[in-house]
Amino acid sequence: METLKLDGASLTVEDLDRAAHGTWQLDLAPEGLARMSRTHALVARAIAGKIPVYGVTTGLGARATEVLGADALADFSLQTLRGRAHAIGPLAAPEVVRAGLIVRLNTMLGGYSAARPEVARHIATCLNAGLVPVTGSVGSIGAADLVLNAATGLALIGEGEMYASDGSVGPSAELMQAHGITPLKLAPRDGLALANHSCATAARAALTVSKAATAFEAVQTSAAMSMEGFRANTGPLDETIMSIKPHPGHLKAAAGLRNRLAGSALLESGQARRLQDPLSFRNVAQIHGTAKTALDRAMGCVQIEISSASDNPIALAEREKLVSCGAYFTSEITSAAETLSRSFVPLAMAQLARAAKLLNPEFSGLPSFLAMPDSASNGFAPVMKVAESLVAEIAHAAQSVPVWPSVNANGVEDCLTGSPAAVSALDRIADNVFHLTSIELLIACQAIELRKGSGNCGRFLAGMNNQVRKISPVLREDRPLAKDIEHLSATLKEKLIAFCPPDASG
Repeated sequence: METLKLDGASLTVEDLDRAAHGTWQLDLAPEGLARMSRTHALVARAIAGKIPVYGVTTGLGARATEVLGADALADFSLQTLRGRAHAIGPLAAPEVVRAGLIVRLNTMLGGYSAARPEVARHIATCLNAGLVPVTGSVGSIGAADLVLNAATGLALIGEGEMYASDGSVGPSAELMQAHGITPLKLAPRDGLALANHSCATAARAALTVSKAATAFEAVQTSAAMSMEGFRANTGPLDETIMSIKPHPGHLKAAAGLRNRLAGSALLESGQARRLQDPLSFRNVAQIHGTAKTALDRAMGCVQIEISSASDNPIALAEREKLVSCGAYFTSEITSAAETLSRSFVPLAMAQLARAAKLLNPEFSGLPSFLAMPDSASNGFAPVMKVAESLVAEIAHAAQSVPVWPSVNANGVEDCLTGSPAAVSALDRIADNVFHLTSIELLIACQAIELRKGSGNCGRFLAGMNNQVRKISPVLREDRPLAKDIEHLSATLKEKLIAFCPPDASG
């Protein structure tokens, strides 16, 4: 069993993705726990000195100006969770909740939360036992994930429900007891530290951007396969030509396509059928390159989010202060997710256009709809309705999330980011791109079959063609393709086939 060591600074998106979907054990760095202990001492000092600190010695939201009495302080952490655990809607997937808690552990170890080390140890103990809190997925507007996190926090103190390692759901107190775990008892600041942060959104954004990165690499491969099936002109991918306008994402996309085409006869002089191809082939590096630029930006954004504090207030050990701040506000996630979503629209449109050109004998020089000669089949013509439906879904999901002056806390909390909705939209787009890519791959492989050109594809694409054929044989007569498309899409999403050659990212 693999172990992920969390230290508050070095968690990567890749490790988070693997740990969230797997059974990795979590190890908390001693220096991180020491930072937590040092800053939690500031809480006791603020209470003893009756220093106004948001959510520690004062109320929350519109009641931030109200100083809490001694009796109220004793129960305030528990009240914070019980009064805010209102998440509704479809249950969040266990791997998403697990990812959110891993991110929360990592950010706690930075020492800025002022929560006790016992809180972090308890979360890690539950996750290492395969126990994951149950929470609804609806309730965050991107100005901290207070409602979602409060529901998660209730499970950790034994008042909610948890998933067991076998996927079953039961009362959290009973499941913890079965594993010899004592429910967490809250101290001052602990309740707010469990609830008032943006780790749920940051974690889901990281998982979704990681999925989008996988989808992008799959599209790079399906585009290269389409170029083979079309016998496209590869001149526009030339490194020297690309350097004339050297947008970094464009250069990376072109390099990734060249790597996939390595060894192909297409790269030899005189192999292209046309002087100039349709733009979906000729401009593939620019279309994909724009998505690559957006993807790199989004990856950088979520990398910062999963290893940075999103608390309010923030504990500053050097200054010996607890200071109110806006670190929980996820506007960068919204911007990055929406930009990436939007960049997938022209990419999907180009996929649709390439597929249409391969089915059109006037452009491809192949039988109409790629039906086998002398057959009564209509080939892939009906599948294009599915493809266009997917493109419509992608374009619709890529619309901007509306943002308005929030009405929360009697006007004190009057701004929001909408980042959870933006991330949800990106997640749907990535899923649809996997399906669309599966259709492009099936069509491209059929075109290669009709040209009898699989032997000229180069080692990588020939291998890819063979992997696709194990899932979906050549279309010789009409048959339902839905299961083939779904199977290939799931295989791409789970990275169960090698659709990206070594050192060909981009």
